[in-house]
Amino acid sequence: MPGASIETRQSWIVAIAAVTMLALAQGGPLTVVIGLVPIAETLGGGRSLPAMATSLAYLGSGVGGVICGLLAARIGQRLVAMMGGASVLAGLWLASLGEGWSLLAGIGLGVGLFGNGALFAPMVAYVSLWFDRRRGTALALVSSGQYVAGFLWPSVFERTIAAFGWQATMRTYGTIAAAVIVALGATVIAPAPVPTGGPSLRLAGSERRVLGMRPNAALALLSACSFLCCIPMAMPAAHLVAFCGDLGIAASRGAAMLSVLLLAAFLSRQFWGWLSDRIGGLWTVMAGSAAQVVGMLGFLATQDEAGLFFVAAAYGLGFGGIIPAYVLAVRQYFPAAEAAWRVPALLFVSASGMGAGAWLAGTIYDRVGYYAAAWWVGIAANLVQLALVGLLLSRQRRYAPA
Repeated sequence: MPGASIETRQSWIVAIAAVTMLALAQGGPLTVVIGLVPIAETLGGGRSLPAMATSLAYLGSGVGGVICGLLAARIGQRLVAMMGGASVLAGLWLASLGEGWSLLAGIGLGVGLFGNGALFAPMVAYVSLWFDRRRGTALALVSSGQYVAGFLWPSVFERTIAAFGWQATMRTYGTIAAAVIVALGATVIAPAPVPTGGPSLRLAGSERRVLGMRPNAALALLSACSFLCCIPMAMPAAHLVAFCGDLGIAASRGAAMLSVLLLAAFLSRQFWGWLSDRIGGLWTVMAGSAAQVVGMLGFLATQDEAGLFFVAAAYGLGFGGIIPAYVLAVRQYFPAAEAAWRVPALLFVSASGMGAGAWLAGTIYDRVGYYAAAWWVGIAANLVQLALVGLLLSRQRRYAPA
């Protein structure tokens, strides 16, 4: 018989603190997304260089998530989170020096590898250990930190960059974000409760097959799906402001549109989390990924401002629940003892897909001069991912866990 639930009031306090920390950390890469055009002008190159910085932030976050997840298992999430806050500060100050190398190093290493790397994947894995009954809902809330950031910061950054420049914006934001992250890490983050029982503990020593496959093979296939669906996921998010500028839409309206997209993603993620507690992670991935394809087609179908606001909102509503659903699938099929490395490993591949998508869209734009070609590439990757998820679902029916 399973023991009593580990969920308490403190579980939700930890989850809310984690959302706040992630929302601040995720603001770091957004300084580049919103400032893409002025940064490119300052550095004297095309858009591919700042787009590469955004890609390195995603990639660095993924690599750092694996490293910092293992580190957190040794020294605790509190110290890792505080280190992440300090790294965001150092990275944004380095990026603000106005050189190509400093932008790539500051955003890729400081903000990405050691900043968000310490604060995203390890924090998601950490919070999952505080919940058993409403884990999907909690994961949806915590992983919404990037969407809270996307709703709050684009309009703020658009105004501060216009008034004070992108370099001053990076320095000021980094200082404020680091102060709050370090304070929350020191006062709220504590050791997670020890599970009292349940399937995850029984599986730790006996389960050797996941969906009829070796555990690492199953994780690899899940990770491949996450990589493919994150390619199109990153494209509008990283290039929407620049895309609007190409269509003659003001940067302020483009930033507002990005905020609408990410607010819709945040709100829908709570619904997807509730749904995933009822239908499971893989079915939620399938539904959200199908909705993402429809959203990508919407960006191809309209180019007027009102239509794009609608498409941005619809797109956010569709893809919002995909990533936490992958994490839930990992927690459903693998033991809690392996969460510290399996969750960051999957999120590393997801971040790599986000990085590939952001860079690919910028590179395609620099070659052909418009974004439609990039949207089609993203849709193709999404369709392959849907086929792979369908394969996993067919195996889930055959090899459902007891």
